[in-house]
Amino acid sequence: MTVQFATVHAPATQVHHWEVSVAPMALVFGVFFLLPLGFSAYFVYESLLLTAVLAGIGVPLVLFGVSKWVAEGLVYRPLKEGLASSAGLPIFIVSEICIFLSLFATYWTLRLGADVWPPAGTPEMPVVLPLLMTVLLVSSSVTIHIAEHKLDHKDMGGFRTWLLYTLVLGGAFLGCTIYEYSHLVHGNFVPGTNAFSTAFFSITDFHASHVLIGLLAFVAVLVPALGGRTNTYFAQATSIYWHFVDIVWFFVVSQIYFW
Repeated sequence: MTVQFATVHAPATQVHHWEVSVAPMALVFGVFFLLPLGFSAYFVYESLLLTAVLAGIGVPLVLFGVSKWVAEGLVYRPLKEGLASSAGLPIFIVSEICIFLSLFATYWTLRLGADVWPPAGTPEMPVVLPLLMTVLLVSSSVTIHIAEHKLDHKDMGGFRTWLLYTLVLGGAFLGCTIYEYSHLVHGNFVPGTNAFSTAFFSITDFHASHVLIGLLAFVAVLVPALGGRTNTYFAQATSIYWHFVDIVWFFVVSQIYFW
């Protein structure tokens, strides 16, 4: 099964024709093998062999899908300029907001309905670390904005440099998340400890997964940029997405850590 999209290869006097790509379907199948099947194999059936097999199928499919889609995006010109960032991405972000709201609504229900919060078994949550993570994400929003500004002014070297700064800051944020999870798990605070732990790991992990996706998108933009090629629409879309992820973090940190 393939996904078709229209492209323009010549001036307006020539008609466009349909291009065919297997990249989206390869990516979907790769994610399917990695997430629902892979997680089920590990957590439900506790089979490391089956998990390894599924990961061996899923990872190459994901890498192939992403790399091919990026390569095509650098070559093809969209039929309608700016449609992805002006219409497609906002629709996607609204759908993501609905998912985050469902998670927060669950947390608020648990929080407001509890006689004692946080429940017994909850360690004292850190204060300095989430503030540091906030600084890292806010700084990354500044750096990606500067990178986009450099790209608008045809400064490819500056664009690459500031995009790399964004990757470093985002990677540091994920590093803080991993450090925090490791510390909590070693203290026997896991998703099943109590109601707060379930909400905490669900919300923070879901946000961290969006940070990871954003970083992978930046890598997909940076790699061809190192060779002097880029796509303005890709850069705009990833920048908007990253700002969205940063804004969501303010809700996460305020509700989970300081309420």
